[in-house]
Amino acid sequence: MSPRPPAPRPADLRAEPVDDVLGHVEGALRTRLDRGTLVRKRRSLGARSERGTWVRVERRGLDRIGLQGGDGTACAAALRGIAKPAWRAGIAWRDEAEPVVWRADETDLLPGAPVGRAVMAEHPGLSEEWWAALNASLDALAAQRTHRIATPDTETLTQELVTSTIDGVFPSLVTTVRELRPAHADLNWANMTAPVFCLFDWEDWGMAPRGLDAATLWGASLAVPALADRVRAERAADLESREGKLMTLFVATKIIGPHADPEDPRLGAARETAQRVARELG
Repeated sequence: MSPRPPAPRPADLRAEPVDDVLGHVEGALRTRLDRGTLVRKRRSLGARSERGTWVRVERRGLDRIGLQGGDGTACAAALRGIAKPAWRAGIAWRDEAEPVVWRADETDLLPGAPVGRAVMAEHPGLSEEWWAALNASLDALAAQRTHRIATPDTETLTQELVTSTIDGVFPSLVTTVRELRPAHADLNWANMTAPVFCLFDWEDWGMAPRGLDAATLWGASLAVPALADRVRAERAADLESREGKLMTLFVATKIIGPHADPEDPRLGAARETAQRVARELG
């Protein structure tokens, strides 16, 4: 067995110099990026191109490439029945100085702005048509198959990860996963648009326990109880399944576990739900 690649140094692209990276992308894709539209996140960048497309650039350590190679957006182009931006081109290259892979993907522009931040602080007031489109896309995704494995937070979603995460708070539960379905694996309010629904940022999608996406979106909504209730109502079939309950615990224990933020407004609701679901599973 070959040794695991070394982990790269921690980096935050909101603060790192990125001109060389953007220049490399422009040369490879043969377009210019509008720096005035640049969106900087912790591990990704995005900007509009001169030809009216969007280019997203991600920095990912070699130790986090795993089984899926970091090409999620390109692979998602084969998925059908899902509202997502069309993929046009992609490039990848290894950093010369660090154990890091850079990946840039060019897609069509989004049909609207992101619904909000990843974790919502207020109700977005979405239309019935929006919720119907969300459900149609998630149902279409679940009906398909892939050899990819989901990587929420860039961690490969193995049985060991599920067990160790839940065991940190509920060590006596049986956490064996039996039902897998394709999942977006980063379903939060910053990765969907409104008023027209569109789901983007497909870097981490792959097979996962049923209910991962629904539980992730529920967890991102807990600071707004009415929104969290709506997510639970819309995705009840997933969340009330056995794997859906495990994924609810998986998400909740990330919020309330050893590294919990005492200022997180989701703590109370996450703890209450986790205790109830643990009793149901126990």
